[in-house]
Amino acid sequence: MNDIRRTILWVIFGFSMVLLWDQWQVHNGQKPTFFPSATGSNAPAPAAVTGSTASGGAASLPAPAAVSGTAAGASAVPGGSPAAATPSTRERLVVGTDVLTLAFDTEGGTIVGSEFLKFKDMDSQDKNFVLLDQSPARVYVAQSGLIAGNGGAVLPNHKTPMTALPGDRQLKEGQDQLQIRFESPEVGGVKLVKTYTLRRGAYDVAVRHDITNTSTAPVSPQLYLQLVRDGNKPPGESSFYSTFTGPAIYTDAQKYQKVEFKDIENNKVDVEKQASNGYVAMVQHYFASAWILADGIKRDLFLRKVDNNLYAAGMITPLDSIAPGATQAVESKFFVGPQQEKTLESLATGLELVKDYGWLTILAKPLYWLLDRLHSFIQNWGWSIVALVLLLKIAFYWLNAKAYASMAKMKAVNPKIMEMRERLKDKPQEMQQAMMKLYKEEKVNPMGGCFPIMVQIPVFIALYWVLLSSVEMRNAPWILWIKDLSSPDPYFILPVVMALTTLLQTALNPAPPDPMQAKLMWFMPLIFSVMFFFFPAGLVLYWITNNILSIAQQWVINIRMGVPPQFNLPKFK
Repeated sequence: MNDIRRTILWVIFGFSMVLLWDQWQVHNGQKPTFFPSATGSNAPAPAAVTGSTASGGAASLPAPAAVSGTAAGASAVPGGSPAAATPSTRERLVVGTDVLTLAFDTEGGTIVGSEFLKFKDMDSQDKNFVLLDQSPARVYVAQSGLIAGNGGAVLPNHKTPMTALPGDRQLKEGQDQLQIRFESPEVGGVKLVKTYTLRRGAYDVAVRHDITNTSTAPVSPQLYLQLVRDGNKPPGESSFYSTFTGPAIYTDAQKYQKVEFKDIENNKVDVEKQASNGYVAMVQHYFASAWILADGIKRDLFLRKVDNNLYAAGMITPLDSIAPGATQAVESKFFVGPQQEKTLESLATGLELVKDYGWLTILAKPLYWLLDRLHSFIQNWGWSIVALVLLLKIAFYWLNAKAYASMAKMKAVNPKIMEMRERLKDKPQEMQQAMMKLYKEEKVNPMGGCFPIMVQIPVFIALYWVLLSSVEMRNAPWILWIKDLSSPDPYFILPVVMALTTLLQTALNPAPPDPMQAKLMWFMPLIFSVMFFFFPAGLVLYWITNNILSIAQQWVINIRMGVPPQFNLPKFK
């Protein structure tokens, strides 16, 4: 290219087209092309899950209960199904703390519901946000239980009727924690007691499984922990920006691996299947759930389709041989809550990665840290975004100055270039040589402004993902009519302002001599701006701030270099 304007124009055009194509793919149910998720091949067969190799054999995992509570999918409980809980004995128990409400089903002592008291439903502000749920509309539950290590008798599992032991159901004033316990009957010579411990201000629950051998011979059961949910996108999720919904596995060896539901269904999953560390999780925009075992405990990891639109992600860990009359306890942790980085980092290695910044994590994490530091002083997320963009513009001031100075020089020699193009339009080779000579005489580098701008693009893309992924933006007000930075502007004022500032930037640049380029230079900002009518207000605010500061800097540099700013309006003749 012989013109820096043309180079920048095509960079913006290419980036815009990639974004539009990416969102068109997502809108039509296809895999995003710009930020693809990690997938692979060779998923475990849906019919069964291989047990721990340490136990010397394979074991079938009981099928996760559907809404009705009956067996679901091709899998069957090994050795026959335990008696299902009858309507008269099956209970739903609700337990609450100051931040979290959990619903338990006495069938298996399963967690079948969760509400977050500090996060409201986006569609109904008088209701708390619900993540786990078991209803005709949605299925998303956390299950655990035992399977025989050598294909033996059926043991207590998530379909076994259990008894809830007496105790508090609500965290009281001055109380720091409460426990709820479920006790199974003897099944297959084994008795299981589940103890859930909830703490004040916490979204993680300590879960202890006490396994007692009530038979006359040693037993070697295996404990499974799994998350089961339907494959639907969360209600209200926008199709105009791509966020991941589905299972994820983390191990020290393979790190964070997320998998699409359709890849599980098509047996196209390649994740680590055995580890002694890490977690399994279900992830969606802003929120996640995860089963966590302590490091050093061997476990088999699995992802599988359960039934129709239900999918399971979990782990199986073998227990040491339990002598008759003896009890063995396994400690684990269950997290269900918002993707708050500090909280996630404190719970398990790599758990903060469920807040997915994509391939720009290395840039996004320090940007989030800086944004969080600014908020600790400003106490308003909207103004914190403005302050962060201002700091970034200051950090990149000299790079931007170099780019705008190069553009100003190009603008100064533009009349000569246009005259030359017109005079030599039938002699392209001679025109090219003449233009190169002019650039050399005027000490103008046509590409001088390209590199400084390209360097900054990854930083601002990373900031885009920080603002899109941070649950702190959810229900966070800015000023006046902006009550939620994670939702689109209800009156479209910010998108209109963004479109105007983008067009102003375009008008400040010299008009390309090529009529087609001139048209594209005006059409692209309009197309790009339309996308932002559906984007969260926080993202639009960040872009407006960047536009205004860029316009101001470009204006000042042009004046300093003796190139008075002028508006080049479109000509579509």
